[in-house]
Amino acid sequence: MNAKTLELISDELDLMRRLLPLSGAKVIDLGCGKAEMPRRLLKDRLVASVTGLEVDHVQHAQNLAAAPVARLDFVFAGADDIPFGANSFDIAMMFKSLHHVPLDRLDRALAEIERVLAPGGVLYVSEPVFAGEFNELVRLFNDEEVVRKAAYEALGRAISTRLMEGVVEKRFDTPLAFRDFDEFFRRVVKATHSDHTLVGDQLAEVKQRFERHSTPQGVRFVRPMRVNVLRKRGGNG
Repeated sequence: MNAKTLELISDELDLMRRLLPLSGAKVIDLGCGKAEMPRRLLKDRLVASVTGLEVDHVQHAQNLAAAPVARLDFVFAGADDIPFGANSFDIAMMFKSLHHVPLDRLDRALAEIERVLAPGGVLYVSEPVFAGEFNELVRLFNDEEVVRKAAYEALGRAISTRLMEGVVEKRFDTPLAFRDFDEFFRRVVKATHSDHTLVGDQLAEVKQRFERHSTPQGVRFVRPMRVNVLRKRGGNG
């Protein structure tokens, strides 16, 4: 196998099962979005409870209005100011959300996460790698190179300063599919946490590049990802 070939993971829950002590865990999802993963974890009875934090007013309101799920709670708050006491959770999760923390609050956010984790508790951070054709498409209207780099460097500082210990870093590919440009526009361009406007030549270029990836099954991309797992010191881990 080519050394540069990455594992293709279609369902990140499979990776989480391999890397995390899910059984009976109290989980906090920071920047939970629609809380798709928390709902799956609870539906499959993989964890004890999940608390979802969100700073997007629109998404938070939608979460509160959705049909309730037992042992799933929502709180309007950010990772840099977590309204829970020390040692409250076994696992903290961040899916594509660390790079949305303001740059000057990244270190504080990781210190807050370390504070609310129980000794031996783990932080699972899943972030898109700034590479690949989908990234090149999106950067036409939303270039996240600076914030992605800053988020990764903040994780490195958390490890180098011994705030937490690094457990594993894994890079992998994941498939990403859209039925058509309208779905891409709704899900990516007009995501509730963003404020992007695409018109004229810019809109035409984005649409043209998007449609280069059209297949009979829809529009397909392969997105490079990176997961970092950090552990709070102490405990038996």
